[in-house]
Amino acid sequence: MSKVIALANQKGGVGKTTTAINLAASLALLGKKVLLLDADPQANATSGLGFDIDLDGIYECIIGEKRAEDVILQSPDIKKLWLLPSSMNLVAADTELPQMENGHFVMKELLSSIRDKYDYIFIDCSPSLGYTTVNILTAADTVLIPVQCEYLALEGLSKLLNTIRIIKGGLNPDLEIEGFVLTMYMRNRLNNQVAAEVREHFGPLAFDTVIQRNIRLGEAPSHGKPVMLYDASATGSTNYLMLAKELLKRNRKRAKQESK
Repeated sequence: MSKVIALANQKGGVGKTTTAINLAASLALLGKKVLLLDADPQANATSGLGFDIDLDGIYECIIGEKRAEDVILQSPDIKKLWLLPSSMNLVAADTELPQMENGHFVMKELLSSIRDKYDYIFIDCSPSLGYTTVNILTAADTVLIPVQCEYLALEGLSKLLNTIRIIKGGLNPDLEIEGFVLTMYMRNRLNNQVAAEVREHFGPLAFDTVIQRNIRLGEAPSHGKPVMLYDASATGSTNYLMLAKELLKRNRKRAKQESK
């Protein structure tokens, strides 16, 4: 059974795209078939995997010019990783989707024809809570929320959680929170306080694995590679492989509980 996970946080610079790229790559290296859907007009996930940001992609699928199957690209470096690319054209989606018939469900319909080809589909949302992000959350099974270990990063969470509650109350009753991932962690008093606050407030929804601040994580996208292919010995590589294993463990446990 495939699973669609949206990575969302309307605050920029919290490690959302970095997490999307490296978590997707880690799961693919662990043997899962993974599609990364870049739904951010900045197209950083697309360029971060080494692809051209001027290719046809998700926008052309949204407006009906292309089928998803026609624009999905396979990673040349990781056999079980695929990308549905983005481009600056996607900026127009926020104004065009509301004018479409069943506009809230365009992404869900788009994914319906391809989702069973993959074990996991990760969607890298733009740093906003606009119509396109709502469309994605309507299509997703769960939401994974990266949280930077800074107090300012906590302030916007209430807006995101309220949006999730609204969507769950209407457009997507089955939407759940996959969890919160602490990112850009450094061993200092402030970061420890933020991490403790997240764990206290969200309990088991906070992943045990923490993504530490790491220079290699910042360098890897400029080389068009996930960090584990850029520098397998980097702290970031270890962190994201650990996160992928924890996510798989959590999903196995959840599936076992649901089968009882």
